[in-house]
Amino acid sequence: MKMLRFRTSSIRSLNQEIQCTVRLLDDTEISCSIQRDTKGQFLLDHVCNHYSLLEKDYFGIRYVDPEKQRHWLEPNKPIVKQMKSNQPYTMCFRVKFYPHEPMKIKEELTRYLLYLQLKRDVYHGRLLCPFADAAYLGACIVQAELGDYDPDEHPADYISDFKLFPKQTHKLQRKIMEIHRTELRGLCPAMAELNLLQRAHTLETYGVDPHPCKDFTGATAFLGFTATGFVVFQGNKRIHLLKWADVSKLKFEGKTFYVIGIQKEKKLVLTFHTSTPAACKHLWKCGVENQAFYKCAKSSQIRTVSSSNVFFKGSRFRYSGRVAKEVIEASSKIQREPPEVHRSHFAQSKSFNSLSNKQLIMNMEPLLPALPGPIEGEEFPADSGSWAEPPFPCLLGPA
Repeated sequence: MKMLRFRTSSIRSLNQEIQCTVRLLDDTEISCSIQRDTKGQFLLDHVCNHYSLLEKDYFGIRYVDPEKQRHWLEPNKPIVKQMKSNQPYTMCFRVKFYPHEPMKIKEELTRYLLYLQLKRDVYHGRLLCPFADAAYLGACIVQAELGDYDPDEHPADYISDFKLFPKQTHKLQRKIMEIHRTELRGLCPAMAELNLLQRAHTLETYGVDPHPCKDFTGATAFLGFTATGFVVFQGNKRIHLLKWADVSKLKFEGKTFYVIGIQKEKKLVLTFHTSTPAACKHLWKCGVENQAFYKCAKSSQIRTVSSSNVFFKGSRFRYSGRVAKEVIEASSKIQREPPEVHRSHFAQSKSFNSLSNKQLIMNMEPLLPALPGPIEGEEFPADSGSWAEPPFPCLLGPA
């Protein structure tokens, strides 16, 4: 009779510590140790505790797998089961759900973190804007981080030392300096950041994390999800906006993504093709989460959804977390002494010092994303193109 052998290595592996590094919005990093059964919520809570952040529902942890596919860390699943890369793990803390009305954010700390995300969105070309808006956003960043213009401290070309936009022309720099010297003078960092939030949230690409794909004609398109609904861009022009109230179902099969809804009292089916099945599943999960967060009045209304028809086996997924209305209500009830906001500035920021010295492809003609590395990869669409080719005319031409 054979003797049964029990392997003790599996028991030891449960207690094995795994190192995680999370890159924050100002490019600083924090680390912690996890075990094999540690769930994603622990890591998000760890970062929020580092900041003393209460309005944490807007944020998430993002990572990139070895195939350069981006993912959001699911809070209710073990981290180890989600990660496909080798240890130690490296991830990024980012804004996952952009507040529809930034003015309803209760704490200055939360507004500052949203400001840092929008500054990244501007730099990486995700937040497209007309010339006048680009100049104003750039001036808000300069005012927030350098303070008032001082001719004794700031040389004639002081803006040129800092990379604010992927395509930063001399004309744009001159306009930024003009606004910085006049309109924004006297604003403290918190007010300059708030001005940026107020202007940025009115732009069509506010909160859009562009997913590259092909439409039914084979043309390149970028899909995104906002507080308003599902959006489609071609180049830098929005060609579709389907409000969440009119979206009845999101589904995918293989590399094909479907948006089913109602428009002008008629059924609408939009079909798109992604580069890989993994990219399509990620797109679908992002859509499901955004629809639940912005559309539902209560988290108790959220249901598990299937990726395909009921008669076919498909992926099942459920957003776990509070919805936007609940988050705003909870924010209004915060009663505490506001935590101190530790701001990073141009002179301290790794993102401006290191990125401006790299020969990034995205800063050259034509405008293309940099080749993704272990960290930068999470900043760019999983496609060889940018939002628009050739470079955005809105950053080159007049207002």
